[in-house]
Formats: sequence, C-alpha cells, structure tokens
Amino acid sequence: MSHEQTDQPAPRWKRIVFKPSGEALAGESGRGLDGPTLDQTAVEIIEIRQRLGVDVAVVVGGGNFWRGRSGAMEGMDATQSDHIGMLGTVMNALALQDALERRGQPTRVQSAIEMPRIAEPYIRRRAMRHLEKGRVVIFAAGTGNPFFTTDTAAALRAAEIEADALLKGTHSGVDGVYDSDPRTNPDARKYDQIGYMAVMNEDLKVMDATAIAFCRDNEIPIVVFDMTEDHALRTILTGGHVGTIIH
Repeated sequence: MSHEQTDQPAPRWKRIVFKPSGEALAGESGRGLDGPTLDQTAVEIIEIRQRLGVDVAVVVGGGNFWRGRSGAMEGMDATQSDHIGMLGTVMNALALQDALERRGQPTRVQSAIEMPRIAEPYIRRRAMRHLEKGRVVIFAAGTGNPFFTTDTAAALRAAEIEADALLKGTHSGVDGVYDSDPRTNPDARKYDQIGYMAVMNEDLKVMDATAIAFCRDNEIPIVVFDMTEDHALRTILTGGHVGTIIH
C-alpha cells in the first residue's frame, strides 16, 4: 500500500521515529493538551506519511501531565512517579491517534504497559507490519520500565523497528543544539551538526545521555528541531536545513 506521489522529492530517510515532547502537544501553556497543536502535529505527520511515503512511528513524552522525577511530590517513590508519567504518555498517544484518524490516517497505539481495552501491547513484528501497511504507529508508556526516559524509549524503538533516523521535536523555541542555553545566553552558538560524543562530553542538555549513547552504538542519526516551525518534518526529510543533526 503506497502513498507516494511522483511529484514529491525522494525523502532522505524511509522510516523515522518522531519524538515530540509532551509539552510540545500542550501548546503555549505547557500543561494538558491543546487541540490546535495536536491538529497541526497530525497534519505534519500525514504530510510525510502520505505525500512522501515515509514510514512514521511516534514516541510521545508525557511531561505535559507529569514529569517523573522533577514533578514528583516530595517523598514519592521514584518508581511510582515514573509509572504516573507513563500513563501521561498514553493519554497523549490516544489524543494524537484521534487527531490523525479524524483526518483519515490509519493509526495504531502500542503500549509498553498492557491495557488491551485502549491500545495494543507493544509487539515489534506487529508494529513493523502496521508501518508496511501505511499506518502510523504511536508507541506509548515509554519502555514500560521506571528510570528510563521517553527519549531512551524513542532510541530503543528506532533500533527495534530499523528506523533510519530519530527526529526529536522541542517546544521551547530552542531550534537545535547550542553550546549553552540560548534562552539565558544571547551569545549561545548553534550547531548545524555535531557528533554524539561531543554532545555527551560537553554535557549538552538536548536529550537523555542514555538515548544518545544508544543511537551512537546503533548508528541512528538524531535531528533536534523546533516543532513550532511550519512543515519542519517535511523540510527535514526533503533535505532542507532545520535544527541540528547529531551523527
């Protein structure tokens, strides 16, 4: 089942994992869910799935509902707090699925924590079959384990489904990787590209270090970009310059 059209440029990658932060789905407030933001995210995913023929898997964060460690109530058990965060990612996954399917894009949610009434369990072969059929697959509940971030889940799923790249969408107006925080340092310098080791050695806070090391070991390039930029996914996949590539 092909969605490709001949008038479109060939995409640089045929299968990607898209990792929007939970806060990116919340709009300007950063909390809860924002309908127009969900709709715009769905439109951009559909554009690369149906017009470019790219296989799209999505790993959603949950920080718009709960941030596992920093959002934990004082004294809360860390494992319990992380489980609450995982449930937040399931809410985001279901909301994004709805936004996609209202626009006619078949979508499946697979959860690392089994909840068969609302999502499929994560099964690698089934996920790959969905992608081959032209469906978007949304992976919810992170890895299903506490102490691992959704960034690490995105890196793990990218390796498992043999994705060509991991695209991490930010929400804070930071449009790539900088040598320091551009929100506090007006002289911060943006990298167009940077190596995995440089990100880890310089402790650049773009992504969980476990995720970056995992992508390095599995040779999966990471693109860090600002999700609020129009058609960013399409621009990245057609070779335009958006964000920073880590490779």
